[in-house]
Amino acid sequence: MGTRNCCADCAIRNSALCRVLSPEQLSRLNRVSYHRHYAPGGLIAASDQPQDWFANVVSGVVKLTKTLSDGRQQIVGLLFPSDFLGRPFKVRSAYAAEAATHVELCCFSRQHFEQMMHGEPEMQQLLLERTLDEVDAAREWMFVLGRKSAGEKVATLIRLIVERMRIAPCEACGEPQPLHFDLPLSRTEMADYLGLRIETVSRQLKRLRTAGVIDGAAGRAITVRDIGALERMVEADGG
Repeated sequence: MGTRNCCADCAIRNSALCRVLSPEQLSRLNRVSYHRHYAPGGLIAASDQPQDWFANVVSGVVKLTKTLSDGRQQIVGLLFPSDFLGRPFKVRSAYAAEAATHVELCCFSRQHFEQMMHGEPEMQQLLLERTLDEVDAAREWMFVLGRKSAGEKVATLIRLIVERMRIAPCEACGEPQPLHFDLPLSRTEMADYLGLRIETVSRQLKRLRTAGVIDGAAGRAITVRDIGALERMVEADGG
């Protein structure tokens, strides 16, 4: 069951699509929105099925996947906090959405959202900008998959997670501090998303640990010890 929540207290209030709404419009949206929670691995929306609701990702990471008729599956995208889940003005989506981590969504009906879109040019403009940003990101990811080395691919994915999950160092600490977080993807999922073998992903993570760029702990816990070195590995794999 969904739960109600106050927009004024929302963690993504200033970064999601609804940031362009006036207080009155936000109040109307708050009356019809509700929150859903999903455990890791939970199916949020099936592919090629009618979906009568949309959502903003409040917390966690959502995987978008495509499955072939023989059961082979490919991760085609990741959604992070403040990202929009759904396809306005199209009833069915070609992709399934699954919770990669514990996920919280702020949901609203398709009908209400599309009606609001018709009357809110600022929201239309912001959705268009977000859509074009996604097109640019997809093209950039095609370049990563097609031209970068295995080491660059793994480093790029870790940097993407740091950026999109807004993992920031301590600003009051003076010198750069290590970044501690949990990877939203398993080694197998990382391999799937990067088009690599799981052994290759493990080998590249070990290489990053040996170089002092990251530390690994139990499960998916990771520490980025040298963000500058990680950035350099994204741009040029040292072989």
